[in-house]
Amino acid sequence: MESAGLTIPTLDLVIIVCYLLGIMGIGIWAGYKKGASSEEFFLAGKSLRWPIIGAALFTANISTIHLVGLAADGYRIGLVVGNFEWMAAFTLIILGLVFAPFYLRNRLRTLPEYLEKRYSPITRTFMAFISILGALLIHIGISLYAGAKVMEHFFGINMYVSIVVIALITATYTIIGGLKAVVVTDSIQAVLLLLGAAVLTVVSITHLPDVGIHSLAELKAAVKPEQMNMIHGLKDASGFLNEYSWLTVIFGYFVLGIWYWCTDQTIVQKVLGARSEKDGQKGAIFAGFLKIIPVFLMVFPGIVGYLLFKEQIVEPNDTLLVMMKNLLPTGLRGLMAAGLLAALMSTIEAALNSTATVTAEDIVKRLRPRTRDRTLVLVGRITAAVVILLAMLWSTQGGRFTSIFVAINKIPMMFAPAITTVFLMGVFWRRGTKEAALATLSGGAVVGGLYFLIDLPVFGDVQWVSDPVRGLGIPFMMAGLILFIFCVALYVIVSLLTPRPAEVQLTDLCWSKPSQAIMRGRITGPTDPRVMSGILVVIMIILYIIFH
Repeated sequence: MESAGLTIPTLDLVIIVCYLLGIMGIGIWAGYKKGASSEEFFLAGKSLRWPIIGAALFTANISTIHLVGLAADGYRIGLVVGNFEWMAAFTLIILGLVFAPFYLRNRLRTLPEYLEKRYSPITRTFMAFISILGALLIHIGISLYAGAKVMEHFFGINMYVSIVVIALITATYTIIGGLKAVVVTDSIQAVLLLLGAAVLTVVSITHLPDVGIHSLAELKAAVKPEQMNMIHGLKDASGFLNEYSWLTVIFGYFVLGIWYWCTDQTIVQKVLGARSEKDGQKGAIFAGFLKIIPVFLMVFPGIVGYLLFKEQIVEPNDTLLVMMKNLLPTGLRGLMAAGLLAALMSTIEAALNSTATVTAEDIVKRLRPRTRDRTLVLVGRITAAVVILLAMLWSTQGGRFTSIFVAINKIPMMFAPAITTVFLMGVFWRRGTKEAALATLSGGAVVGGLYFLIDLPVFGDVQWVSDPVRGLGIPFMMAGLILFIFCVALYVIVSLLTPRPAEVQLTDLCWSKPSQAIMRGRITGPTDPRVMSGILVVIMIILYIIFH
């Protein structure tokens, strides 16, 4: 079978097919239980231990888009794109220490449920709608398109065939097995994903002497200026704002990061399935340790690809393809393809399970409180089936976007600043009101939607906000920070103009003071979440010093 890039040998094809069938079988075996309760189906019976939670959080995040995109941006601009991985460590600490205690003490099944308890039922409905839409459009639809295009480009497999096969296999074991199937398969896929990335990294490094590079000093001298730096200046050589300057990295990232890691049902559902509060907290922080790895196994190979194959790489998105073609023998290439599939399927299965949970718990159960438990499970399974079909249809439209990476960053910018605001202020500011939450969610969505339409070149060829030449030259993360400031101001103003919430509405739903998140209770040992967080922070500071 021929493609523009690679020929897929029989051995590689066998590895890919065996992986797909094997992971489906394991998922069904691990998760299926006749007559499973809604808690067992949606939250794995609240039985998850922290290592499983950490691995599931990691793999739910890393998709095929990341594997291809991180290598491409490593080639294009360097390690600085790895800040999306390393800064996640800090937001995962926030999840573990700040948000998880409230989620788990209240035995929440969904994050929209938290908004109902803290604010009002209407904010829960708003959040449920956003959660389902975001999962369908971003986590499943765009991921399916990107993964299918990669398989078509790499192995000549028809894009529509890839979409159908990957979607049906992933949906089958997710619909049958629920969250337990998701986390068990995620643990296997985390190993495969990291193994494939590690093999390519090691093999590529061993070829550096072929281009006269024998030391780290020679490597730094051969790369582009700042390609090995994690932090870039505020402006580039042309005087425009840097896409990933220290300002956007330090402040802009947290707007997307807190929404994604702390309030997105697709991600946080693993924490909600924890067997204890400590397991949920430690699982989140363990995922923070895992997020250190992609910089070395997914971004750095792009830099090596620049040194080895810059004459062959026509555009940055070809980096991973060219490296696989030139460096990996038959068998290892199939393993790497399986790793790409692992990344894709982990993201899709997590999103499917979250949409099933939100629909059953936040919509059906609220409208019909007496719905039987088995009926909720059935509703969840039907929802997952409908969502995957809609996502398959939507995924075929992915080519309409100028850049798939622009799309996945700017679609959530429509609602991320508002959601980050209502959760963060809700946890830390007891004066925040239900009227403020609703005004912020609706007002933030309107302003964010306008930004999305103006800056995504759907109706023209100009990105009016981010384009440094014809637009304002404001990078998307900086725009997110500006939208967040608007949302916070709106939230505070409306809160001060409306009645203070009753104390009963605040019990076990927000901190009396911010320091409680760290100071509450005595430290129990080296695996205490606060100790683990401290170690992670120290490691991150050392890494940033080394790679600054």
